[in-house]
Amino acid sequence: MGYLAEALSQGFTSGDGPFTRRASGILREMLGAGTALLTTSCTHALEMTAILLDLQPGDEVIMPSFTFVSTANAFALRGAVPVFADCRPDTLNVDERLIEAEITPRTKAIVVVHYAGVSCRMDAITEIAGRHGVAVVEDNAHGLGGSYRGRPLGSFGRMATQSFHATKNVQCGEGGALVLNDPDLAARAEIIREKGTNRSQFFRGQTDKYRWLDIGSSYLPSDILAAQLTAQLEEFDTIQLRRHAVWNAYHKGLADWAASNEVSQPVVPDDCAHPAHLYYLLLPDLRNQQALIAHLAEHGVQATFHYQPLHTAPAGLRYGRPAAAGCPTTEKVADRLVRLPLFAGLSETDTARVIEAVLSYEVI
Repeated sequence: MGYLAEALSQGFTSGDGPFTRRASGILREMLGAGTALLTTSCTHALEMTAILLDLQPGDEVIMPSFTFVSTANAFALRGAVPVFADCRPDTLNVDERLIEAEITPRTKAIVVVHYAGVSCRMDAITEIAGRHGVAVVEDNAHGLGGSYRGRPLGSFGRMATQSFHATKNVQCGEGGALVLNDPDLAARAEIIREKGTNRSQFFRGQTDKYRWLDIGSSYLPSDILAAQLTAQLEEFDTIQLRRHAVWNAYHKGLADWAASNEVSQPVVPDDCAHPAHLYYLLLPDLRNQQALIAHLAEHGVQATFHYQPLHTAPAGLRYGRPAAAGCPTTEKVADRLVRLPLFAGLSETDTARVIEAVLSYEVI
């Protein structure tokens, strides 16, 4: 409670206070970014990327169907059309081999999501984007602390977004960040985040009064939330050690069972370092997915499925369109995936209990 008490005692509880600056500085250092702006959520950071891209109704944004709804919502709100691409069967990331076929004269961006913190094939994706003159945006909600070929996730796109929701590796309940790897976007992003005004410049003494300059919204979190986030970021390495211990225990302890039951474990390519954001199993089919979740619940273990395909969702059908070849892998993955409990406070005893409960399940 030290930082929270300090934030309250300073009397500065609105945004852009001392802890906002401290947390932003840590993020810049972690990602090698020029600008990192804390936001009220990753969703709002994504909305800011849509505004910064000057998207117009009818513009297209290619993204995975296997992702959270915020990835699509942010762009649909600007009138853009999410184009849903299928995922790879190994990492469950957007299949880079399918992206180029979906590029049209209306394509303005490619949005990648590093599922479970395992990197997309960023060299291929940035090459495609560069050749067609479209922006790359990283939805890095899962990926803080991960890397691709030694480079931090969140540093590849023109912009990247982070999540500090309660389910993430470091969190402040609700929160996010917009990371800008293009310095030309920094000044406008600051204005958009402050309701479309140059209020931040005013408080820095750079203007005698602040005015409405652009569209924007209230995307700035309280410094109290930033205080909690600062404490978490400062303990990032410690948190990661424990999460990796749980992830590795699952991966080793379930390997033989998975191999003998046609169950797939997470795939982490050699050139990727992941942040142990989540651990999942891919069961043979929907019946086994549901049965394993029920079996674990009977043993006092909370497990769950994950994303449902956006291209078949009611809003996905209304506001977006699937890739020409559809998204068959996404549909299969959604019906097979089971997530196991994973958080830094999970004890070795409880981790072993989860493993034992999974091992006691007989695949149908």
